[in-house]
Amino acid sequence: QVQVVESGGGLVQPGGSLRLSCAVSGSLPHINNMGWHRQAPGKQRELVASINDVNIEYADSVKGRFTISRDNNLNTMYLQMENLKPDDTAVYKCLVVNVYLAPYWGQGTKVTVPS
Repeated sequence: QVQVVESGGGLVQPGGSLRLSCAVSGSLPHINNMGWHRQAPGKQRELVASINDVNIEYADSVKGRFTISRDNNLNTMYLQMENLKPDDTAVYKCLVVNVYLAPYWGQGTKVTVPS
């Protein structure tokens, strides 16, 4: 059974930083792609950043502030978030897609940046 667990969320003042982690465990074929998505209250879920063996992508709203990275040995992905803004307030979820394109979601970690 595959488990995807996020951590690192919390309350941070505008301009502050947080580092989110996404740990993947269990029997999982080669990971094809990993990504961070977020959903704010009353808004649609959006892709924040994604990473695979050849490419990294960011939403325009986070470019220059967020950095996604991955430790393949630990099956862990990170999202370093700098200069946080109130608009970054959301539940951040990790999506893992294996080589057969099967998706696995975590439960999410909440990030709050008060205005």
